[in-house]
Amino acid sequence: MKKYLMDLKVVGNSRLHADCYLLKLRSGTRLPEMIPGQFVQVRVDDSQKTFLRRPFSIYYVDKKANELWLLIQTIGEGTRRLSNCTPGDTLNVILPLGNGFSAPPSSNVKPLLIGGGIGVAPLLFLGETLISIGCKPVFLLGARTKDYIVQHEEFAKLGAVYVTTEDGSMGEKGFVTHHSILNDRGWGSIYTCGPLPMLVAVAKYAKKSGIDCEVSLENMMACGIGACLCCVEKTVKGNVCVCTEGPVFNINQLTWQI
Repeated sequence: MKKYLMDLKVVGNSRLHADCYLLKLRSGTRLPEMIPGQFVQVRVDDSQKTFLRRPFSIYYVDKKANELWLLIQTIGEGTRRLSNCTPGDTLNVILPLGNGFSAPPSSNVKPLLIGGGIGVAPLLFLGETLISIGCKPVFLLGARTKDYIVQHEEFAKLGAVYVTTEDGSMGEKGFVTHHSILNDRGWGSIYTCGPLPMLVAVAKYAKKSGIDCEVSLENMMACGIGACLCCVEKTVKGNVCVCTEGPVFNINQLTWQI
């Protein structure tokens, strides 16, 4: 898929919780086609400590408004600067990068989309895309507390939403793999993104249950084009760059002990 280097205008920046922001970027020309699960690389300007672009999952594409939405979690200098962007600022973005989620074999498949923390980032766009092909997505979101559940209301517009929190302040107490909805064996496919321990646990559940499962990995991706080798992952076919061969993989491609 062709990659584009674009200057996008900041049209909105909303704080969702203590360290997460929703950044809305608008293009003066039509945005290129993008697939759920792909990501972008954003240049951080005016920072003496930030030399590399920062990767972000494509959270949502508003085709009518010609907008790209990103979830920014403030971790270091680069993401803190991006979280301080204001409407009217311009950001230079490379997009789209990587490979996205696969479509289910038919609209009769019952898909479960599982996101942990900021790992919900690729799932909103995916949910809308699944609806467009006749599927009815169900979401399972996990976080430390209710305050860290990201945009519950937006996911609820697309399908049923179930929640786990580690302290029990919202939904069922525990991790996503503890939720009672997983007792339902009718899932035809699982799509998931989040911390590695969560991905491994979800993959084990899917493997044991005979459910097709794709995971979006969050390896460190410095360049986004397979040059720096920061994001290498071991697969059944050898080592590959997550930024070019992923970030989405079927669990059968990975060498995790599942």
